[in-house]
Amino acid sequence: MQQIPIRSFAVSVVVIRHAAAVPEVLLLRRTRSLAGEWCQIAGAVETGETGWQAALRETREETGLDLERLYSADICEQFYEVDRDAISLLPVFVGIAAPGAAVRLNAEHSEFRWAGFGEAAGMVPFAGQRHVLRHVEREFVEREPSRWLLIQPRP
Repeated sequence: MQQIPIRSFAVSVVVIRHAAAVPEVLLLRRTRSLAGEWCQIAGAVETGETGWQAALRETREETGLDLERLYSADICEQFYEVDRDAISLLPVFVGIAAPGAAVRLNAEHSEFRWAGFGEAAGMVPFAGQRHVLRHVEREFVEREPSRWLLIQPRP
């Protein structure tokens, strides 16, 4: 019997801010894989890193943002990768950015946009991303997130 492997090698980060009348989520337009598509932050976990450390590093590398708070979203983004014949499972994190924080993109993205959750759901290409956005809106915007999901970085 042949098995399809499950891979967990990367993280996904949904960054939100409370700068406008409605909370906004940060989307980035990709230049490499999935070129031209709007996505949240995502990236590989490096050797010796935890998932939450990768989430902070990827956020800094891709956007220049230092987050005010980081949470486990209590959900995973999952999808099948045809080219690898594998199921990828990415833990999702929620980052809270300061209302006036400046975004500085790296070469992986051509532009960024702060959007309301409804608009963002219409911009992302995959149903799994829309599911994650709805979850984050329900659990981190419409209600106070559980204190048990807050990640307290240790030096």
